[in-house]
Amino acid sequence: MEQLVRSLGYSASTFASADEFLKSEQVSNTSCLITDLHMPGGLSGLDLQDQLIARGHRIPIIFITGQPDDVARTRAMKAGAVGFLSKPVKHDHLIGYLDNAFKAT
Repeated sequence: MEQLVRSLGYSASTFASADEFLKSEQVSNTSCLITDLHMPGGLSGLDLQDQLIARGHRIPIIFITGQPDDVARTRAMKAGAVGFLSKPVKHDHLIGYLDNAFKAT
């Protein structure tokens, strides 16, 4: 994922967990976030979205999941997500969502 984003000319950073991202200095410098819906340890992707909103960060988020869930999709999109993709991710769909996210910022 990181290589794809970089190949499109964007800078990219990766984090081992939502908690690690939230503790980083990157939060205020992030133009778009790609996150898995289900992550090991601590926060889920939806929890991460909630935390960011609560802290005043309206970062465009693209969710990726191996376990599609209409309830989670609806919740994410209502909270401002720009995309919700099922694994395996089709690169052209991800690129389209990235383009939309960067137009919104």
